[in-house]
Formats: sequence, structure tokens, C-alpha cells
Amino acid sequence: MPKLWNETIETHRSAVRSAVLDAAADLVAGHGPSSVTMSQLAQTAGIGRATLYKYFPDVEAVLDAWHERQIYAHLDHLAQVRDSTTGGPDRKLEAVLKAYGLIRHSRHGGDQGARLHQGSYVGRAQRHLQAFLAELLAEGSGAGIFRADVAADELAGYCLHALEAASGLSSRDAVLRLVTVTMAGLRPTPA
Repeated sequence: MPKLWNETIETHRSAVRSAVLDAAADLVAGHGPSSVTMSQLAQTAGIGRATLYKYFPDVEAVLDAWHERQIYAHLDHLAQVRDSTTGGPDRKLEAVLKAYGLIRHSRHGGDQGARLHQGSYVGRAQRHLQAFLAELLAEGSGAGIFRADVAADELAGYCLHALEAASGLSSRDAVLRLVTVTMAGLRPTPA
């Protein structure tokens, strides 16, 4: 096949896949992940059900692909927050933890949400996020901003576990208070 034909087909496939995942995002936002059906996905994406089944065998496959896209979008967002924050590693880490806490706070839960968080990509993303935070913490520890008596990767784990509580908090302000408490635990202890 000519190269142009292959590129056109790939562009089309990518557009259909994006439309389906965008439809999944809209449906999940409106009704939660457990209420999404293949018929709704096809209708919202503007494609036929037969076409949808060519791309995804069932709703679970669509939700997994949507969730994976969401997780990597969150990681990209956290990197952008870090890169756009001025100041030292403490300011960058605090901005990242606020953004992460707010992501956790807005997370969709329930049984379907728990199932989605079991995908292999979730473990990869968590390891990436832990290393991402550990890098900021190591930089701050080296500058005397964060405690040096605990390894940076352990402090990163502390941050992530502390901010898991954000999903159960009642308000954005509560999330920001949790970040403040988490940051306080990272400060060096007086000798």
C-alpha cells in the first residue's frame, strides 16, 4: 500500500479511538463508569456499534483504555505543574502535591473505579510518580530544605500515601490543608 494510504488509515483509526475515549470521558463524568454501555459509547462518539466493536471488544476494554489515557494525562499535568512553578524544590513539590491531591479528590470511585486501578499501567504510573517525587525530594534534601534522615523514595511514598486521603475529603480547602500537613512532615527535624 502507498505510504499516504497507510498514514490516512492510521489517522482515521487514531481519530475513531480518540472519539470513543472522549465519549467514555463524557459518559463517566455524567453517570460514573459503571453506567457506561457500548450503545451509549457508539452514539456519543458518533460511530456505529459495529465500528466500535472493531476497536474494543467490550465496555471494560474501553474503560481501561480511557483510564490509562487519564492516568498518563495526570502525570503530564504534574510534570507541567513542576516545570511551570518558579522557586526551589520545596515550592515545586508543594505545587505538585496540591495538584495531585486535587486529582485524588476528584477521582471517580466505586467498584468499577477500583477495578480500573488494577491495570498493569497503574503500577507503572505509580512507580513513575514515586520516582518523580523522589527526584524533587532528593534535590530538596541536598539543599537542606527536606529531611535527610529518611531516603527520598521513602518520603515520596509517605507523600503518596498521605494524599490518598484526599479522595475522602469534603472540600478543596481540606485537600490543601492535607498538603500543608504533608509538607510539614518533610521538613528537617531540629537537632
